[in-house]
Amino acid sequence: MTRFDRQSFLGADSESRLYAATLGLVGLGGGGSHIVQQTGHLGIGGYVVVDPDHITETNTNRLIGGALADLKAVTTKVAIAERLIRGLQEHPRIIPVHDTWHNATGELKRCDIIVGAVDSFKEREQLERFARRHLIPYIDIGMDVHDLGDKTYLIGGQVILSMPGKACIRCCGLITEERLTLEANKYGAAGSRPQVVWSNGALASAAVGLIAQLLTPWFKEPPEFVYLDYDGNRGTLVPNDRMELLRNKICPHHPPEETGDPLFDVREFNRLTADLALRKGKLASTPAPTSFWKKPLAVIAKFLGL
Repeated sequence: MTRFDRQSFLGADSESRLYAATLGLVGLGGGGSHIVQQTGHLGIGGYVVVDPDHITETNTNRLIGGALADLKAVTTKVAIAERLIRGLQEHPRIIPVHDTWHNATGELKRCDIIVGAVDSFKEREQLERFARRHLIPYIDIGMDVHDLGDKTYLIGGQVILSMPGKACIRCCGLITEERLTLEANKYGAAGSRPQVVWSNGALASAAVGLIAQLLTPWFKEPPEFVYLDYDGNRGTLVPNDRMELLRNKICPHHPPEETGDPLFDVREFNRLTADLALRKGKLASTPAPTSFWKKPLAVIAKFLGL
């Protein structure tokens, strides 16, 4: 048996598909670090890992791969992620960016999928808009702990798959002007938000399942829109009521004219093509097939007249 025999049901060429893929991970704290670990086990070969922070003592209740010794060493979260991946992959392709994702756009726009595990609504919306502009599937995960009064708390969260042309996180009601305004007014005064390891793990696991569905032949019809609700008190992760209502809705918040790179330069395109050819040349004997999600994207692009 080989390392990936037990996940061979994902498809005959799933191993080469997963190795050929490049995943953009923005936010490497509680949720993002789970995704780093699980995608390393899954066999994803390429990573752009982005986070401006280093580990602190308050991270050690949930940051997967972080050790107490990293506190004294002031280890960055991207360094912890890279260490975790290299412990699970023999020849990974990793671009660590110890900075905000706004300074990693050149690297992120080359990814097959972008996952956001960020804290703020503003960053969620900006990251989704960036992914849509470049026709890249975006997966958002997030959790929060709500004070219900009388010393009772509700753990809630969401996993959303946002594909170009389909319903977005504004369509889902996760991003609203009221939330953005409230967040802006509290900026710098919100303090540390409650987080726990198991809830982050549940949300990250669902996100990794979506990644596998998009990249491998496991699902004959890869999902085009997913909105899952997490209830940590009940221990459930179920489709949100809006998921069926929004399934075939054309998103009004991201018009077709926003698609495309405003800084596109044909000279950069040539360099990118060369980079991709070089990357394929470094792969194992089986060439990387076209990702399944690119087929529906091509249909969407044709529908939008792109």
